[in-house]
Amino acid sequence: MSLWLETLNGIEALEVGEFDAGLVGSFEERFARLPRDAARQVNFYVPTFKAFASSEIAGCGKSAWPAVSITGPECKLQCDHCKAKLLEPMIPARTPDALWRVVNEQVEAGAQGMLLTGGSNLRDEVEYGPFFPTIRRIKDAFQGFRIAMHTALATRDQAKRIEESGVDAAMLDIIGAQDTVTQVYHLKRPVADFEAALAHLTETSLKVVPHIVVGLHYGRLLGEWHALETIARHKPAALVLVVIMPFYAPAKRPFAVPSSREVGRFFMDAREALPDIPVLLGCARPPGRAKVEIDAYAVMAGLNGLAHPSDGTVELAARLGRSVRVTPACCSIALGDEVLALDAGRDALTVDVAEFIRESGRRASQGLAGIPVVAA
Repeated sequence: MSLWLETLNGIEALEVGEFDAGLVGSFEERFARLPRDAARQVNFYVPTFKAFASSEIAGCGKSAWPAVSITGPECKLQCDHCKAKLLEPMIPARTPDALWRVVNEQVEAGAQGMLLTGGSNLRDEVEYGPFFPTIRRIKDAFQGFRIAMHTALATRDQAKRIEESGVDAAMLDIIGAQDTVTQVYHLKRPVADFEAALAHLTETSLKVVPHIVVGLHYGRLLGEWHALETIARHKPAALVLVVIMPFYAPAKRPFAVPSSREVGRFFMDAREALPDIPVLLGCARPPGRAKVEIDAYAVMAGLNGLAHPSDGTVELAARLGRSVRVTPACCSIALGDEVLALDAGRDALTVDVAEFIRESGRRASQGLAGIPVVAA
C-alpha cells in the first residue's frame, strides 16, 4: 500500500469515497516529480472566516461578490447543461443605468466586487457594448471595487474595450471538441474560435482566467485535453476547472455523472501541463460521494486552490505535507469567487500543520473547526 493511500484510509471523513489504489499511487509518483513551486501551496476558499472557524463550511449569506446579469435570465443559446437557469438567481441589470443603480446599491450593502455576466446571442457573445462606459464609470467611482467578467467569445476589438473599461478579470469557457460546441452549446461556430477569443484576451493587460468544464459532453470527457493544450499556448493568469453539474439537462439528452477517477486523471494532466500558473478547482462539481472523491484527487494532483472543500480535504492536504492556507472569501451565486479570490492572499490564514498533526484525538465530526489556524 502506498503512503498516500494509507493516509487516505486514515481520514474518517473520506471513508465515504472509493479511491482507486493504482491511481493514488500514480499521483504520488507524479506529484513528486512536479516543480516544487508548482504545487507546494494549496489555498482553500471558504465563505467567511467566522463560518470556517466555528463549524463546517456554511452558506455564505449575503454575498460580498454578487453576480449580475445584463440580460436578466435570458440567453439565446439554451445550452443543454444550463438552459439559462444559472442566470435566474442573478441580479438583473438590463440597461447601463440599471447597472449603475445596482452597483451603487451593492456597494452600499458592503459588496467588494461582482461577477458581471449575461446570456449569449446565437454566436456565443454577450453584448456588453452599451455597458462599457458605465463599467468605466463604476471603476472610476469605486476604485476598490473589482469586476470579474464572463466575456464569452470576444473579438479583438471587444477584448480591447473590456480592457479599457477597467475590468479586473476576464473569464471564458474553453471547449476543445467540435461535437460539444455543436451539440451541447447549439453553436454554429468552429472550435478554433475559442482559441481565437483566448488569444485576443491574453494580448491585453487583463487578468485572463479560462475555465474548462470537465465532462461537458453529456458527462463524458471528450475535448478537455485539446482545451488544455489550447490554454497552455496562451499563458493566462490562471486556469479554473469545474465539473459538470447538469441539473437542468433535458430528459432526451441526459448527462452522466463523470467518473471521479477520470476527472482526477485530468486534474493531474492539467497540473503537469501548466506548472507555472495557478490551477484551481471552482465551486461547481457534483455533490455527495463524487465531490468527496473529486476534492481528494484535486489535492493529490497538486491543484493550487479549491473552493468550498469537502470534509476531510483540508486534513488530507495537511497530512500530505502541503502548505495549507485558507482564504475567507465570500462566494458569488454561481461562479467567479475563485477568480476574485486570487488577489485575496493578504487575507489568508495558514494552517499550523505541526500542531494539527499533534492533535491525535481529533475526529472528523469536529469538521474544519478542529484545524488550528494562525494569521499568515
